[in-house]
Amino acid sequence: MRNLRGTYVHRGDAQRRRTQLKRAALFASFCGALGMAWDARTGPEEASAAPSFLATRAEFKKMRSELDATRGELDLAHMQLERWNKIYNFSTRYRISADLAASIYDIAMAEGIEPELGFRLVRVESEFKERATSRVGAVGLTQVMPATAKYFVKNASREALYDRDTNLRVGFRYLRTLIREYKGNVKIALLVYNRGPQAVETLRDLGIDPSNGYDRVVTKGYSGRGTVD
Repeated sequence: MRNLRGTYVHRGDAQRRRTQLKRAALFASFCGALGMAWDARTGPEEASAAPSFLATRAEFKKMRSELDATRGELDLAHMQLERWNKIYNFSTRYRISADLAASIYDIAMAEGIEPELGFRLVRVESEFKERATSRVGAVGLTQVMPATAKYFVKNASREALYDRDTNLRVGFRYLRTLIREYKGNVKIALLVYNRGPQAVETLRDLGIDPSNGYDRVVTKGYSGRGTVD
């Protein structure tokens, strides 16, 4: 490479560097003067604006977090209020205790049965009598047979089925299984629940309507799907 020291190009580069250094020094001096003028004009309070801004952002984040938590609590309170309002309405409509209405509502929801259908089933099956027993041996609020119950609760004894919560769980779980098995046909599911699968399937195979009126009594005025997802 050619040595350019002492040439016109070399002297021009040196001069340009000196000019750039002078400009940089002048700019630094200007910035310093401007900063001093700003501090003198604004005083200590304005001079600390940046830290205050950062503090404000932190406070804003904290307030937003608290607001989100409060909103979550309000949503939960609203859901609880809505639940109790429905339980109260069922309790009033069927003239049963709020405690029993709460059990039917909560267990129906837990087992995927629409509470409206759950209450109707219990009313027709047992008239809300926990110790109800049929002539054929069906037990409790949902009138389940002990043999059927064993498919859903291991070693379920007849006496265990008189327990309110156990009986509701078994009955509603069985009903949901039937609704799913019959592709959402609530009418047929209810008939199988009441009459048994063999009687209903035999009549259907013969082209005979298997209804004995049970399905109409349970679903009169009801337009739901039977289940909740």
